[in-house]
Amino acid sequence: MANGTLTWLGHASFRIDSPGGKRIYIDPFLKGNPKCPEVEQTPDRADAIGLTHAHGDHLGDTVEIAKQHGSTVVAPVELAAWLQSKHGLENVLNPNKGGTVDVGGVKFTLTNAHHSSSNDDLEYMGEPVGIVVTLEDGTAVYFAGDTCVFGDMQLIARLYQPSVAVLPIGDHFTMGPREAAVALELLGAERCVPCHWGTFGLLTGTPDQLREHAPSGVEIVDVEPGGTVEL
Repeated sequence: MANGTLTWLGHASFRIDSPGGKRIYIDPFLKGNPKCPEVEQTPDRADAIGLTHAHGDHLGDTVEIAKQHGSTVVAPVELAAWLQSKHGLENVLNPNKGGTVDVGGVKFTLTNAHHSSSNDDLEYMGEPVGIVVTLEDGTAVYFAGDTCVFGDMQLIARLYQPSVAVLPIGDHFTMGPREAAVALELLGAERCVPCHWGTFGLLTGTPDQLREHAPSGVEIVDVEPGGTVEL
């Protein structure tokens, strides 16, 4: 079985190509994303979509992609219900924090996150989450979503042992590089892919700043939008 890959699509959007051939999107903010390469803005397939919360820069193109490709959408309860009732999505799974669902051999586990969640009309969409995606070969990737650092990241490390942590570093709306470095201490991940930085002027944190503070031995994988990391 080949290794999976993780492709950064700019901002907090990612594509996973799993060892078993699944194509998975996390927070697919593509067409309105100034950092998303044009070639990535119209997916040719999508088996599953994982959502951390409802803000427009994360919910993004979910509805359009799911309707076009029949994707399974994994979202926390309130957001899942809204996608079904408001937008007519049918293939929606609605776990809550601590819950795990399986999509064709790829597991999605929702974790805590400290942020907020509303749609573009400022309607409450439940609490935000992080997502641990466990691939068919057992590789676990932790997507923190939008969050500050919090002590219970130690529990995420203990329970799921992610080898890659995808962390926001931009500051202002999420943690910045210093907080993300502490998150890496708590998580114990070998590699970190920073995200949610550089998209807009307020997001001032950089991978170099994270590298200055990160624990010794942790690889900061700094890829350009469209760049791919082997898992």
